[in-house]
Amino acid sequence: MQSNTVIGILIMILGMIILASTDAISKYLTVTFAVIQILWIRYMVFAVIGTLVVLKKHGLSGLRTKRPFAQILRGLLLTGTNCMAVFALSLMPIADAHAILAMAPLLVTAASAPLLGEIISLKRWMAVLFGFLGVIIILRPGIGVFDPIALIPLGVAVMFSAYTVLTKVISKDDTNETTLFYTGIVGLVSLSLIGPFFWINPSMVNWFWLLLAALFGSLAHVFIITALHLAPASALQPFNYTMLIWATFLGYLVFGDFPDEWTVTGAAAIVISGLLAWHWERKGIEELRNQ
Repeated sequence: MQSNTVIGILIMILGMIILASTDAISKYLTVTFAVIQILWIRYMVFAVIGTLVVLKKHGLSGLRTKRPFAQILRGLLLTGTNCMAVFALSLMPIADAHAILAMAPLLVTAASAPLLGEIISLKRWMAVLFGFLGVIIILRPGIGVFDPIALIPLGVAVMFSAYTVLTKVISKDDTNETTLFYTGIVGLVSLSLIGPFFWINPSMVNWFWLLLAALFGSLAHVFIITALHLAPASALQPFNYTMLIWATFLGYLVFGDFPDEWTVTGAAAIVISGLLAWHWERKGIEELRNQ
């Protein structure tokens, strides 16, 4: 069991690195292509991989869902989240965007109380508020350097938290493979309605990068699902923040961007608050088990 947890953590870290790499490639591609076209191609690959995974694991029965409307809503939420995220990356440094996106786990904590009926301790609420303080430090509203564009990744974090909560609800009735299938199909169908209007014929080199981004994005989701099968979600949560480290490295290496001291301070506050919320959640679970 312990070895599975270690393997799960390593796979989760790899998934985070691949996700950050996908964002770096997507940012590069936005110079030439519309966000819709980049994601349309990504979802084409994602849908193929999701279909192969579910058919291999469950056969045709895996295509049936007990929560069709929830699956569609979840898929649309993720598609919209991805569109906004890539758009944000086209306008701002990767590290700055990911610093704000790191707020998502804390937003999930906040949303779990009213939507899932979970009991959130006072300490965890304090961690959420401390995380919001980190976002305020990064955004610096009311100061001349405030950039409204930075609100886009905050909106992405809110949408992603809703997507995550909905994923928890769906997981009670559908398998992970079924959910992976509908994630790809819903995204592909919705983007196919508008994708042709944004199409630009790629060169051979651009096809390589477009397909690599699509493959990386799909593999990252497969790795994350695999990690969740091998290790408890509570054990994996702290390693989500490795994506912020890798995104900062890639932003500096590829684009010459490095976050300023305000962004670093705010990101540190968000990460610390996220780790504290995780620690207090695990401690609360252990106390309940010991009762």
